Amino acid sequence: MAFHSFNGRFVAGLALTGFMLAAAGCQSSDNGILGFGKKDTTPPPPPDPKVLSSQLQAYCPKVTLRDGTAFFNIYAKSGPKPKKKTNVAAEDAQAAQPAADAAGVDQPDDSAKIIYQASITDVTRDCSRANGSLSMKIAVAGKVVPGPMFAPGTITMPIRIAVMHGTEVLYSQLHSYQVQVTDPSSATQFVFTDSNVVVPEPTARDYQAFAGYDEGAPKGASDKPKKKKAAATN
Repeated sequence: MAFHSFNGRFVAGLALTGFMLAAAGCQSSDNGILGFGKKDTTPPPPPDPKVLSSQLQAYCPKVTLRDGTAFFNIYAKSGPKPKKKTNVAAEDAQAAQPAADAAGVDQPDDSAKIIYQASITDVTRDCSRANGSLSMKIAVAGKVVPGPMFAPGTITMPIRIAVMHGTEVLYSQLHSYQVQVTDPSSATQFVFTDSNVVVPEPTARDYQAFAGYDEGAPKGASDKPKKKKAAATN
């Protein structure tokens, strides 16, 4: 009877041990075959580069100022320049001028000849869409500071507004904007707005809008293409 009891406990112990081993084997098998519990090292898929239609509808190109276009200074005209001499001494002096500049020789100070200094302090824009076109209102805010040679009156500033797509010029217009300045002792604020900027509606967020002073345009130059003259007929 005692042997039977011992044998029953022995068999029950073997059964319990077998169940634990089987459970451990199942967990080991899950880790090795199904990958449960392992760290996922698969990189996430790249984001979709496509721009949503709603994003394009809200897109309004940012306006920036190019280097050197935020300031505009006007100086008083100097007297007639002397005629250029052609003798050897004059040529030698002209050739030596770059060396003198490199040596740190001070250049003449023209600050006393300034009529006024104009600067752009802020730019903004507003966009709307219709019939496949993007219409923009680009505003430029700034101030005019009178200089030593200033006299009250109307001044004219050359302000250019442009929109580009890469290297393609979609819109470019040079405006001669006039400001009345009456107080020579303080700065005069101004706001200029170009409401006629119309370009093709963009298909991506890759338009660039620019605003700034452009005093390099030749006199009489026009942004509009010139019409070709008709060929003469016999």
